[in-house]
Amino acid sequence: MIDAACQNHAKLMIAYRLHFEAGNLEAIRLARSGKLGDLRIFTSEFSQQVADENVRVKEFIAQGGGPVYDMGVYCINAARYLFGAEPTQVFAVAAQDGGERFQHVEEMTSVVMHFPQDRLASFTCSFGAADVSQYSLIGTKGMLRADPAYEYAMAIKQHVTIGEKRVTKTFPKRDQFAAELVYFSDCVINDKEPEPSGLEGIADVRIVEAIYESARTKRVVSLPELRIEKRPTTRQEIRRTAHGKPKMIHTKPPSREAA
Repeated sequence: MIDAACQNHAKLMIAYRLHFEAGNLEAIRLARSGKLGDLRIFTSEFSQQVADENVRVKEFIAQGGGPVYDMGVYCINAARYLFGAEPTQVFAVAAQDGGERFQHVEEMTSVVMHFPQDRLASFTCSFGAADVSQYSLIGTKGMLRADPAYEYAMAIKQHVTIGEKRVTKTFPKRDQFAAELVYFSDCVINDKEPEPSGLEGIADVRIVEAIYESARTKRVVSLPELRIEKRPTTRQEIRRTAHGKPKMIHTKPPSREAA
């Protein structure tokens, strides 16, 4: 896709809505500020109870879906933009609860990623657990906890602890999809290279592939060096008013919690 875009003088952007959302961009700013000290640990949990009849657990999704591609990529992307680096090693374990829903995709996967400067990032993503969307970033001086972290249907909240000082920030619900469309349109009209570019997509997909290889072989998988020149910054924030909850027409909610 990158080659095709270059050959045809077209713009290619990965649809990462959180690269334009205030809460996650503020987390990046805080991580880079040094207020948390030397960043050491990233942990995250992202899960939902996927409904039995939902497309996410159907057979034709199995070769290109599952909780890692669907939800885990948010955790991967967050670890990368908060650490401002690319992992060098990946280890993963997948698990099943034996239910009929998970005949074609795994129920959940846990991952540990080793980053330069001996930093560790770990996460678990699941199609068979309660609705959770959170991450923690821990440094030598303080920590940031985002809960919820990856949502678009509600406000994003952050809890920052530095020494004895604790602060909670709430970032209002916004139309995150409109924001990325506005940004991409501006890149096309004004001939700008998007961030996230196609390379940002490669950075995550190669990690996803390493995760599945590690889960299959039960071994640590090493990743070759990859240089990412552009990363999201607070200058990319775009605000668009959130919409109300849409009516379901001839369809069912994707998760059991939403039912």
